[in-house]
Amino acid sequence: MLRIALGGISHESNTFNPIHTGLEDFEIIRGENLLKLKVSKFLLDAGVDIIPTIYARALPSGMIKYDAYVRMRDELIEGLREAGKVDGVCLILHGAMEIEKIGDGESDLVEAVREAVGEDPIISASLDLHGNISPRLLENADILTAYRTAPHIDVEETRIRAARLLIESLRNKLKPRSVMVKPPVLLPGELVVTDVEPALSLYSQLRKIDSMEGILSSSILVGMAWADSPNASASIIVTASNDRYEDKALHEACRLAEDYWRLREEFHYEVDVGSIEETIKMAESSSETPIFISDSGDNVTAGAAGDLAIFVEHLLSRRVKGAVVGGIIDPIAVKYCRDAGAGSNVRIEIGGRLDNVNGYPVEVRGKVMKLTERGAILRSNGVDILLTSRRMAWMSLESFEAFGVDPRDYRIVVVKLGYLTPDFRRIAAKSTMALSPGFTNQILNQLEYRKVKRPLYPLDKEFLWKPPCRES
Repeated sequence: MLRIALGGISHESNTFNPIHTGLEDFEIIRGENLLKLKVSKFLLDAGVDIIPTIYARALPSGMIKYDAYVRMRDELIEGLREAGKVDGVCLILHGAMEIEKIGDGESDLVEAVREAVGEDPIISASLDLHGNISPRLLENADILTAYRTAPHIDVEETRIRAARLLIESLRNKLKPRSVMVKPPVLLPGELVVTDVEPALSLYSQLRKIDSMEGILSSSILVGMAWADSPNASASIIVTASNDRYEDKALHEACRLAEDYWRLREEFHYEVDVGSIEETIKMAESSSETPIFISDSGDNVTAGAAGDLAIFVEHLLSRRVKGAVVGGIIDPIAVKYCRDAGAGSNVRIEIGGRLDNVNGYPVEVRGKVMKLTERGAILRSNGVDILLTSRRMAWMSLESFEAFGVDPRDYRIVVVKLGYLTPDFRRIAAKSTMALSPGFTNQILNQLEYRKVKRPLYPLDKEFLWKPPCRES
């Protein structure tokens, strides 16, 4: 019976957010609880003996504190050492994990895994398509495969693919080799939605490449635009079944990379975009409801602070009625509302405490409509502001239901996202995206990059590039 170790550390790190991520921000799944994951069920059904280590994950945020990462890494490695000989390792990673003092987290972790298990076991890892991949990662990981959808609806499918390829390689005695080509393009994920052209046609090529003789898997990674890292760019990864097909894998990677580079100026937003004022005007002029507006600059799911109240300020100044803002992270304001009590009229400042680079506290006069386990609802002149006591991602109807709110009851729904999640797409009559300020500013030229490799599109425009196998 094959013995396969399972674990990982997954985090999307936004280096522009100065608030570092601590151990307390992670959910850590250990031991037997790891066997409850869907990928574990797949491995068990395949007749594999699973060696569970740890799987740690946290909301996207600032880079991880050094001590926090080392504790998690060392626990995972200790689990591997205690397991003894394994045939393979299946890792759940992200690809854009940045560590204080270290930098590239995935390469450091997989390097430690390789040292612990030795040269013979095959290491397979699943990745987010917003990963910034280093050549160093490929030196120690044999199989790398990434999500193929944005918004991400194939998370479990990708993890199972990584596990399946690992099992097939072990049982067929393959020696997988991954190759990578990195076109110098770094785009916000909102410009590369995979069911919209040109990304749709690019990603549709992957299944065809996977079916080629000698090819196990292919991936297109867009990169994480809000990580100022030397690895920040798109990546094309193709995994061959052995070194005999490595040249073929490189050929396909170069071809995809060339297509990606050629299409760089054709990627576009799937919805109408504009300033905060412009998107509010768009929503006001629509007869359809609800209209969703993404506060893209303060997108928690890409590592922004989530406490900018600039949108609230604009809604109130325009005297907009029937709007809800989900939500503002502000435990101080939540406590003030709790102390005042439901039904009380209050005058408080909200937001701008975590991100005081792009924003500021906004004074609001309103009524505390409701207190919940997660926070408070503050109503001011027809705008319901959902204040949260802890950082959370607004990705589903459940986020609103926790406050007893149904977004379908409002004309305008503001969420701290970039592209809408499938849950919100289903109920939105229409959606727009505000190019708002914050640590996830869509206008990359307004951010101060210091570590990325230049030239890099769109920070730089006037330069030529060819993939390595097209240089001659």
